[in-house]
Amino acid sequence: MAIARPDPGPDPGAVARPASRTPSGLFPAGPPTRPTYREPHPVTGGGVAAGGGAAAAWLVLFGLLGTDVASYAWWTVVAGLLAWLTALVLVRFGDRGVATGVAIVTAGGWSIAAAVVAVRWATGGDWPLW
Repeated sequence: MAIARPDPGPDPGAVARPASRTPSGLFPAGPPTRPTYREPHPVTGGGVAAGGGAAAAWLVLFGLLGTDVASYAWWTVVAGLLAWLTALVLVRFGDRGVATGVAIVTAGGWSIAAAVVAVRWATGGDWPLW
């Protein structure tokens, strides 16, 4: 039969170590547990502004081709469709920030054209587009 010995207590030469804990991530301790993906063209304010400026210039140039309300509205619709097709290509293959600026300004340009048509219709009593 074994004799029970009393616990001698902590070893005076042993070094106390804290319990294991999860690192904060401030100082990387090794490779991440799963891959980190970074997009090649992040959306930035400069990209959105560049796309918005380009779309505004595009819509103004096409709008200046119109000689009356109807032709202005149709040129704006055509320019907006071309701009949105370009924005779709940019979303897929290019800079999403520029595409966002193009889409926002194009929607605003279409709204202005719709307001011009509505005012003309309200004041003239005749639908101006045909």
